[in-house]
Amino acid sequence: MLPVPRRNRIGRPYYQENTPIFQRIKDFLLAGIAAGRWKEGDVIPSEQALVKQFGVSRMTVNRAVRELTSEQVLTRRQGSGTYVAQQKYQATLLEIKSIADEVRARGHIHRSSLQLLERTKASDLLAKQFDLPSEHPLFHSLIVHFENGVPIQVEDRWVNPECAPDYMTQDFSSITPNEYLMAAAPLQGATYSIEALSAPRDIAEMLAIDTKQACLVLRRQTRSGGKIASIATMWHPGHRYQFAGSFT
Repeated sequence: MLPVPRRNRIGRPYYQENTPIFQRIKDFLLAGIAAGRWKEGDVIPSEQALVKQFGVSRMTVNRAVRELTSEQVLTRRQGSGTYVAQQKYQATLLEIKSIADEVRARGHIHRSSLQLLERTKASDLLAKQFDLPSEHPLFHSLIVHFENGVPIQVEDRWVNPECAPDYMTQDFSSITPNEYLMAAAPLQGATYSIEALSAPRDIAEMLAIDTKQACLVLRRQTRSGGKIASIATMWHPGHRYQFAGSFT
């Protein structure tokens, strides 16, 4: 997530008297990116242009650009220039949170598109994973989640009707499956795994990526009331997403 420069009442970066010049240059560039002056993939002003604009040494400008590059806000291409890096959205692993909450916490807009919602019978594999009899009824949903209009997750979820009987009647344009399940089937525990996989054609189309691009795939099983409540596979485009976490 891009750091947000402090701003004054008219929307310009706000500086204290002791703010270092290199930080002012960083804030100037961040403000331009936040305002859409330079979008992902756009080239920013050259170091020479910034030297002239701010009346400082090349070393000062270089430090500002170098720090923004190390923070993954900018990316340098040898012999070409410095560009706005593609932002990688983050998700936490230590908490099971709604992706809508993750997006809103970044100050961005979440929306979802329901691709499939069905009641079906469990295959032998799913029945075993849910510890249910073969052909036991299951609910199945397929949803694409967007952040500021960019697809960042395909959520393929199977749900045990015994834990969430009203799943099929939910409006998943206004509530996420996670938000509903956390209320209907209070979390008792969860297991998950993450791996990098190439996207199948249908997933790639929903994420607007090439089938050759790697995805970060999170598989998560949640338990409630002594039963397996849901099994979800969540596909994320690897070039614009990362998982993060911390503990104390």
